Amino acid sequence: MSLKKSILLIVILLLIDQISKIYIKTNFALHENVEVFSWFKIYFIENDGMAWGGTKISDFVSFIDDRSAKIALTLFRVFAIFGIGYWLVDATKKQSSKILITAIALIFSGALGNIIDSVFYGVLFEDSMNQVASFLPEAGGYDSLLHGKVVDMLYFPLFQINLPQWLPLYGGQRFNFFEPVFNVADMAISTGFLMLIVFNKKAFSKD
Repeated sequence: MSLKKSILLIVILLLIDQISKIYIKTNFALHENVEVFSWFKIYFIENDGMAWGGTKISDFVSFIDDRSAKIALTLFRVFAIFGIGYWLVDATKKQSSKILITAIALIFSGALGNIIDSVFYGVLFEDSMNQVASFLPEAGGYDSLLHGKVVDMLYFPLFQINLPQWLPLYGGQRFNFFEPVFNVADMAISTGFLMLIVFNKKAFSKD
């Protein structure tokens, strides 16, 4: 796959990701949801965590507060995207396998999609708590640059079961599969990494 085709794939995925997020942000209040099927809902949540809805750096490093941790995470993502971009350009120059280039492009587009939320959404949108947010509000956004929250909306509660009582720690609790709420960018990143794992030999072939 050429660099031009990779960029086209990135642009298409980025547009789908951002259009879906902007639509949800400007049409749903926080935690509002619509049932599409019994196993699929559009469920609006926001998170400033590392992945899949809420883990924070401050959960692991006690001496850093949430806002400092948020800036550190956002800056890390920004630096990481440059590394992924260099990897993509290098892979296309070396005419690496189509699987490898596609996987890198997916990871790049997903990472960039969530970076846009983290960097800009706090400035561009109102807070969504108990209201539908407006774009570019006169009073300003809900937070400052680098403190935006990532918009998630895809929720697949495929089935629920009661865990057996004998199970340690979680016995007797209700288990919901699949619990995380995610977005198109998360899907792109996960698909890219899955391709690298499943098709590892083809992606990193010696040829």
